[in-house]
This record gives sequence, C-alpha cells and structure tokens, in this order.
Amino acid sequence: MIWQQKKAAVKKAAAKKSAPAKAAPKKAAPVKKQAASKAAAAPKKAAPKKAAAKKAAPKKKRKINPALLVPLTPSAVLAAVIGNKPASRPDIIKKVWAYIKKQGLQDGVNKRMINADDKLKALFGGKSQVSMFDLAKIVSSNVSK
Repeated sequence: MIWQQKKAAVKKAAAKKSAPAKAAPKKAAPVKKQAASKAAAAPKKAAPKKAAAKKAAPKKKRKINPALLVPLTPSAVLAAVIGNKPASRPDIIKKVWAYIKKQGLQDGVNKRMINADDKLKALFGGKSQVSMFDLAKIVSSNVSK
C-alpha cells in the first residue's frame, strides 16, 4: 500500500518536471519580410558538404633508449656468427637474424623456431632448436660492455 503511494508521488513529480514552461506569445512578423525571405531562400541550392581537410600532425620520431645504443663486445662464440666488432644490441640481433635467414635456419613448419647449425649450436648452448623469443636472452649472455 505504501509503495503504491510512493509510486504515485514519483509520477506526479516527474509530470511536473516534464511539463513545458509556458512560452511568451510570439509576435507575428510583417508580411513583407516573410515574402522577401522566402523569395531569397527559394533560388538557393544546398551547398555540397565538403569533407573537413585536417592536416595530419607530423609524427614524432621515436627516440631510442640510449642504453640500447651502447656498443657491446661479442663473445668468441657470438663473434663467429656476426663478427668481432663491437655493435649495439639491436645491430647484434639484426646480424644474427641476417645469418639465420641467409643460411635458411628458420624452421619451415613452425616459423618461431630456429634450427641450429654448427656455429649456432655452440651459441645456443648445445641445443639443436631454439625459440626466436629466447634469442635476446642468448645474445645478452654472450656480450660484454
């Protein structure tokens, strides 16, 4: 019973809020002005909408972490694959991948796996196959500052 009374009170409050306020009566515009505005509007055609030509903001060039650019000296095992000159970590990874691609050592069925030849088997710690995700870890263990 009480919930019905509350429901009725809520409906009354909503009806009061949604009732539009009385607007002031509008004055009738002079007849001459209406006719002139209609005549002026009639010959105008709708202008085609132009797509907003936004200029794309120039992309900011990504800055490389300076720690990645430090030249590292490869170990003797890694030097057999990429050479013995000091290189940054990204360059070492690129050279290892270039060697893998050149020798065709990426597994044909599962492209994530790298098959080892004699040089890479020594680098991979005797494993015949390694995941590409382990490559960074292997390189890290075979370089020094």
